[in-house]
Amino acid sequence: MTPSTPIHPAPDTPTARQALALAGVFQAASLVDELARTGQVDQRAWETLIRATLDTNPESFEAIYGGHPNNLRRGLEVLEGVTGRRQANPVVLRYGFSLLMLMNKLRGNDAMMDELGRRLTRIQGQAEHFGETHENVVASLGEAYQETLSTLNTRIVVQGDPSLLQSRMMAERVRAILLAGIRFALLWHQQGGRRWKLVFQRGALKKTLDQLG
Repeated sequence: MTPSTPIHPAPDTPTARQALALAGVFQAASLVDELARTGQVDQRAWETLIRATLDTNPESFEAIYGGHPNNLRRGLEVLEGVTGRRQANPVVLRYGFSLLMLMNKLRGNDAMMDELGRRLTRIQGQAEHFGETHENVVASLGEAYQETLSTLNTRIVVQGDPSLLQSRMMAERVRAILLAGIRFALLWHQQGGRRWKLVFQRGALKKTLDQLG
């Protein structure tokens, strides 16, 4: 067993898929908060989000997050806060639920969905040339978010250290992570995830989180 292999493989159930997709949303929320406050970010969590955003035609559901639930560990830990099992950072929760609201706005805008698809296709070519997490790729992902999703009425205002937020590449990195959050929010909806289920099916979500370890 390699060190990167999780102890618990992900169960292949609709609820587990919804939980993992939602973990991606809240992982993005957590990394935005971390980046805005400290200027640093968990590398494994960051790479998982960027790769998922670029992989618009994955071989399988598991391939989206790199095949290991531990790649979404940060998000799964935040989800435990959503279910009330641990203390949750209210700023991270606000970012996460704002991403879900923004995703719903996007779903109703076919032109913007098409534009994002075209942009991501071009950025995939960049990633093949420079590498998935190269700053040119990150800058393009950030620009894609800025010129599409940030023009909607539902906007996400990021709080943090003003000097850090104004530093080089910070805005692009934050926007790239927010775009990744939208990617996982769309995945969550595709797998049957709905806001009301977070309230009325909290027990099922807790059980799934136990299975995911």
